[in-house]
Amino acid sequence: MPWSARTARAPSARRSEVETSFDLIVVGHGIVGLAHALAAARAGHRVAVLDRDAQPNGASVRNFGFITVTGQGAPHTWRRARRARDVWAGVCEEAGIPILQRGLLMAARRPEALAVIEEFAAGPMGEGCTILRGNDIPAPLSREILGALHSPHELRVESREALPRLRGWLAERHGVTLHPRLAALAVESGAVHTPLGRFTAENIVVCPGTDIVSLFPDHFASRGVTLCKLHMLRLADPGWRMPAPVMSDLGLHRYRGYADAPSLPALRARLEAEQPEALANGVHLIVVQGADGSLVVGDSHHYADTPDPFQPEAVDALILDEFAKVLGPPPAVTERWIGVYPSGAEDAFFETPMPGVRLVSVTSGTGASTAFGLAEEVLADLMGMEFPA
Repeated sequence: MPWSARTARAPSARRSEVETSFDLIVVGHGIVGLAHALAAARAGHRVAVLDRDAQPNGASVRNFGFITVTGQGAPHTWRRARRARDVWAGVCEEAGIPILQRGLLMAARRPEALAVIEEFAAGPMGEGCTILRGNDIPAPLSREILGALHSPHELRVESREALPRLRGWLAERHGVTLHPRLAALAVESGAVHTPLGRFTAENIVVCPGTDIVSLFPDHFASRGVTLCKLHMLRLADPGWRMPAPVMSDLGLHRYRGYADAPSLPALRARLEAEQPEALANGVHLIVVQGADGSLVVGDSHHYADTPDPFQPEAVDALILDEFAKVLGPPPAVTERWIGVYPSGAEDAFFETPMPGVRLVSVTSGTGASTAFGLAEEVLADLMGMEFPA
């Protein structure tokens, strides 16, 4: 019989050394999967996390590490982000993950953008936010900036360092069993089939990230989920420090939390007239700063069932042009990479493909910002667990 991934098995001696029965099995060790592992393990459940990769290598480590609250879509994404921010704060303290920045400055370059942030700040999701003008606008923002929305709600970590620390802490502190380099070949009620054999659990959560074709592909297809590619850059230390992460006018166009602002159509019309290439490439500006002073800058958005792996300089130039208008001449680029995440009409979804199984996907690139909140909702539904409102 020809070899196949579904029929292959590791030697029986190796299987006998592995514990295979748990209260909860999580498929996927990105931030969404780890969030479910944390919530269940804290409640005393025996949890295993399986993933085909050796370590998180997808959107969870290729992002800004920016836990964004302000501007998230209401009601669900905004609610999840607020809860996730609180969980992140506790996890960072307990696991020794540095919080490198706090808050957000949404810089308005145009009168229409200033009107949007003023309208947002006056609404229910603007609680705690203030509008800065004139001399209150902090450096290094350009003197051409008309105003800035300051939000105190955000946190920022270095994702490529935070995720490994989170995984290690879950194993050491909470007894979560990690199985890297172990693919989930098939899922059924009560069991996950792997090359090491059958792992069993009454409860299973599948968080496949960008792999939308291996497990439950019909569920992704029915929701029209595709993949989004984005460009990311790291810039050298500019010699100044940012008081908070920065966004700009193009972000107001993309973030769903601003969608109901009466002035947004006027801003969109001006953006279409003045920055059509940026809109065509899904460019908006996020700038965060690392402990070494370097800046992580992005991003762009291109959609395809299988995005190509290339990073055209012209798109990076659009991102850096927006940087220059908001923060001045950009320092040298020291690193470039591409991120990919699943994208759909909803910010996230979870559903029940079979009894005892939940399929969970963040389809908006907001996993770092919302996963801890989303996981609690999923486990409340799956396992009847209770969490703070």
